[in-house]
Amino acid sequence: MAGLIMILISAMFFPGMILRTKSIASGRKGPGIFQPLRDAGVLVRKGSVFSTTTGLITQIAPVISLASVICAALVVPFGHQEALIHFEGDFIFFAYILALGRFFMIIAALDTGSAFEGMGASREAFFSMLIEPAFFILMATFSMFTGLVSFSDIFSHFFITGNHYVLIFSIIGFYLFIQTALIENSRLPVDDPKTHLELTMIHEVMILDYSGLDKALIHITTWLKFAVYGSLMYNVIVPAGWNIFLQIGLFIAVQALFAIIVGFLESFRARNKMNKNPKFILTISAIALIAFAVILILNLNLNP
Repeated sequence: MAGLIMILISAMFFPGMILRTKSIASGRKGPGIFQPLRDAGVLVRKGSVFSTTTGLITQIAPVISLASVICAALVVPFGHQEALIHFEGDFIFFAYILALGRFFMIIAALDTGSAFEGMGASREAFFSMLIEPAFFILMATFSMFTGLVSFSDIFSHFFITGNHYVLIFSIIGFYLFIQTALIENSRLPVDDPKTHLELTMIHEVMILDYSGLDKALIHITTWLKFAVYGSLMYNVIVPAGWNIFLQIGLFIAVQALFAIIVGFLESFRARNKMNKNPKFILTISAIALIAFAVILILNLNLNP
C-alpha cells in the first residue's frame, strides 16, 4: 500500500517539476509546480464533447487507460513491502495491462475517422512494439540475476545476491527504464509533447478529439505512468533493506531526479527524425540484450 500511495503522490508533482526544470533551463520564470494540477482541475470542470462520427470506444478509452495504469501500479513493490498484487511472472502482467490501456487509446484514435489521428495511432503502436523487447529482456536479465520471477521478489533480493556486478546492472536498468518511460509516454527524443504539427505528432494527435474530463483523465494517466516507471527506477538502484524513512526520502529524490532528467532532455535535445526513431528504439533493446548476455556468461562461469 505504501508504494501505491507514494506513486499517487509523486504523480501529482511530476509534471510540474518537468515544467519548472524546463523553465529554469531556458532562463524563464515559467509556471509554478502546481500549474498542471490547476489545468487538470479546469478540464475536470468542463464538459466532454464527442464527435457524431465516434462511438462507444472513444468515450470509454480514457477510463480504461487510467484503470490499466492503476492496476500496473498495484504490482510494483516498495522496498521490503511486497506489492498489493504479486505472483510469479507479474512483470508480464505489468507489461500487458499497460498494453491494454494503450490498445484502447489506439483504437479510440482510429474510431474518430481522422487520418491524422490514425497516423499517430500507427506510430504509437509501432514504437510500443519496438520497445517491448527491451523491457522483457531487461526483466529476464534481472530474473536470471536473482533466480526469481516476480517484481517483489526480484527487487527485494536484487542487492543481496552477493554479485559484485550488481551496481553495473542497476545503472543499466535505471537507464533502460528511463528510455522505456520516455518512449511509452511519447516524449523526446521520440515525440515532442509541445509540437503542433500533425504530420510529426504521435500521442498529442491521438487525443485531439478529447476535451473536458476525458482529456484530464488522459493527462493524469500519463503522470501516473511516469511515476510507475520512476518507482521501478527507485527499486533497481535502492536496496530494499534500508530504513523505511530513508527509503521514502530516496523515493522522492529518485522521482525528482527522473523529472529533472526529462526536463533537461526536453530543453537541450532535439526530437529525432521520424525515420531515425526505429533505430534509436532498437538500440535500447540491443543494450538490454548485452546486459542479458553478460549475465548469462557470468552464470555459466559461476555454475559450469
